[in-house]
Order: sequence, then structure tokens, then C-alpha cells
Amino acid sequence: MANQQNIKVLVVGCGNMGASHAMAYKLLDGIDICGIVSTGKSKEVLNEKLGGGYPLFDDYYSALKATQPDAVCISTYPDTHEAFAIAALEQGCHVFIEKPLADTVEGAERVAAAAKKAGKKLVVGYILRHHPSWEKFIELAQTLGKPLVMRMNLNQQSHGIMWNVHRNLMKSLSPIVDCGVHYIDVMCQMVRSKPVQVTAIGARLTEDIPQGNYNYGQLQIRFEDGSVGWYEAGWGPMVSETAFFVKDVFGPKGAVSIVAKEAGGKGKSDSVEAHTKTESIRLHHADIDANNEFTKPDEWINLLDEPDHQELCNREQRYFLKAINEDIDLTDHIEDAVNSLRIAFACDESVRTGQVVRL
Repeated sequence: MANQQNIKVLVVGCGNMGASHAMAYKLLDGIDICGIVSTGKSKEVLNEKLGGGYPLFDDYYSALKATQPDAVCISTYPDTHEAFAIAALEQGCHVFIEKPLADTVEGAERVAAAAKKAGKKLVVGYILRHHPSWEKFIELAQTLGKPLVMRMNLNQQSHGIMWNVHRNLMKSLSPIVDCGVHYIDVMCQMVRSKPVQVTAIGARLTEDIPQGNYNYGQLQIRFEDGSVGWYEAGWGPMVSETAFFVKDVFGPKGAVSIVAKEAGGKGKSDSVEAHTKTESIRLHHADIDANNEFTKPDEWINLLDEPDHQELCNREQRYFLKAINEDIDLTDHIEDAVNSLRIAFACDESVRTGQVVRL
């Protein structure tokens, strides 16, 4: 029997992220799953994985009514995010939602406004914010002086189930919007300066995706302090695995890079487990002597706390629970989520128009 004090959560969407969040709820004290929602068979698979016995629903709105949850976890495709989140908030539920917050900037602003009006917590699934190595990467980038040059990518040679997932995602978003919000968020944390303009390019490499969308994109951002950053993302069976994992920053004082020897290996580009792996961070010092020779060797930072994908989801859900129980002010968190989405959509606009977009 569930403890009456525990928060009741409705799990919506049982794909890769939804299943991991559900497993986190199973492992955590203080929160209980009161129902699982998906349109297909994935809810039965997840129910079994969790040990069975959970109420299962095909329709989100009936589930919301029937289970009367305290919180809702939304891990569905982005085109449902806005409507699902607003319905939950209007019913008085806290919401954990996978990124992106919505499939339009206006939609994201409406969700943020609904959370404020309801006085409920809204946490967006920026998984890298809970990763100690990425926190260290950002912290070290901030010691390199200004301006910063930030170079990042995550190209995925997707096939099998992952290509189905990517094709479904591309019905509503391009790779640089869906994946890009993570890395744009990281860049914004590194520079803490206002982005002023973006440019982007894209290519449609398959007839398998909707006309007008593209499965490869590369964006460039210019910040007020002179910092610049680029990010690229390609999805599909045709994508190259050469240099698919680049996470590299340099400034006047040196450089810092994530070097993922294992996660950057062959066959890892469409592995969700590998996407968050860092393994080690390389710090390079730019100091030189009178002969222009380096005065300090590069440092290798191997962090002992290297959580796997499931543990990262556990940490995200611990934060969600803490935000509810301790009434944490999430104003900045939500503002950052809307902001990174605004930048990503400006990049998308640049791909489609071929123009520079000023922010």
C-alpha cells in the first residue's frame, strides 16, 4: 500500500526516457506511480519491467481524470508537450517534462505561464545539468577568459528502433532543435552573456522524413561578449561516425575538452547510454615562455562520479521531488529552458530562410 504522504505521479510516454523516469520513481522514496499512459504496447512492457500492477491507460486525459495525480511526468513526442503540460497544471499537478518544453516558443511561454498561474513546479529534462562531469566542464570553461569558442556536436548514425524514433521526432522538430537545446543551454551557462545572432545550415538527406524538414543541421551563435559557438546534429543511417562526438571549448587562457574514448567509439553514435558519458576532461593551458613553448603540461581530470543514463534520470527525479517538497524557486530554470528553445528555433528559421537571425 502506498504511503499517503507520497507524491502520486502519472507517467506519460513509455519510450526510452519515459521508462527511465518511471524506473527512477520505482527506486525513489517519497513518490509512487499511480498510472502509466501510452498509445501503444510500450506501457505493458514497462509495467512488466516495473514488476506489474500499475493501472494502464491509452488516453492521457482520461488517465489524468481517473488517477488524480499530484504530479505528471511527460516523455511523449514534442508535439503533445504543450497541451499535456497545460492540462496537468490546470488540474493542479506539478510537471516534469522532457525537453523541449514545447514545439514552438509561444507554446513554451504558455506552459511557463500556466505553471506560474497554478503555483506548481515545472521541471524540464535538461539531463546534462545533473551530470557532475558536465558541471565540471562548464566550470572549467568559465576559467578560460573571454571570448570563448565553443565547438560541439552529436551526430547519430541511427538505425533499427532509433531510426524509427528519429523519424517520429522529425515530424515535429529538426535535430538541431530537439538535441540542440541541450548544448545551447550548456553554451549559455558557459558564457552567461546574451546571444545576439544566429546562422544555420541544414540538409535533407532522405525521402523518409517530411518534405520541408531536414535531418542534418549546423548552427552558429554569436554572443554579446564576443564569444561564438557552433553545434551540429545529424540523424539517420547515412550519417558518418567520424568525429560524431565533439565537446570542445577554448578561450585566451587555454582549452577544455571532453574526451570520450569509449563513448566516442564505433557503433556508439545512436546509443543513448553513450551520449551522456564523459570519461575524462582534458584541460590545456595556453601559458608560454620566451621561446613560445608551453610552461604547463595538459591536465587530465578523471571524475570518479560518472553516473550512467539511469542514474542521471534518478538525479533528475530527485531534483523534481526536492523542488516540490522544498518549494524551490524555478524561475531561472524555466527562463533558461524557454531561452534555449528560442535560440534553437531562431537557428531553425535561419536554415529555412538562409538568413542571419538577430535575437
